[in-house]
Amino acid sequence: MEAVLLMSQILSFIPRLLRGTGITLELTIVAVIFGLLFGLLLALGRLSKNVVINKFCWVYIWFFRGTPLLMQLFFIYYAFPLFFNPPLKDLTNVMAGFIAFSLNSAAYLAEIIRAAIQSIDKGQMEASKALGMTYGQAMLRVIVPQSYRRLIPPVGNEFIMMIKDTALVSAIALPDLMRVTHEIESQQAAWLVYIPSAIIYLVLTTLFTFIFEKFEKKYSVYE
Repeated sequence: MEAVLLMSQILSFIPRLLRGTGITLELTIVAVIFGLLFGLLLALGRLSKNVVINKFCWVYIWFFRGTPLLMQLFFIYYAFPLFFNPPLKDLTNVMAGFIAFSLNSAAYLAEIIRAAIQSIDKGQMEASKALGMTYGQAMLRVIVPQSYRRLIPPVGNEFIMMIKDTALVSAIALPDLMRVTHEIESQQAAWLVYIPSAIIYLVLTTLFTFIFEKFEKKYSVYE
């Protein structure tokens, strides 16, 4: 009977946990998509021969990779609005979470993309220039498209890490999976809520690991 009651209690947590899971997934997907787009620009900037652009991109990557994500989240949520006159009061925790995770993801993915681009044989650039292409045309039409397949394994790893890192947004009261778990535990003194919460995280990471492995086997250049 006691086991049945415990199981019933655990099942009662599921609807709220699933709502939190939706926010966790939404935050992860948005951050990685933005990270890929902005990260591509940063990577191209790091490869640029323009000193100003190169150094700006280097500083950006250096800052966001060298400081804790939690600190970046706090800064954007609490301090960033104060730079406006009058202070920005409409920056919600949702917006702050999306901004912080997207900017952070861009810095890490920029280095991943840069490494993928630099792994392309230099002869590809020389051949493109021999055909009359400019440096920019060669990068966008020849080099960058070839680097996509090399990005699958590291981008998959970044996506999985981002799913777990989103737990940090609970610090600014964004109702993701971790925040909802804490709320249920504190409101109902139900430590058992950590069991289905951990299982959901495991299911998410296992599912996306499987998906990226399938993509890797189908499209990746690595055997």
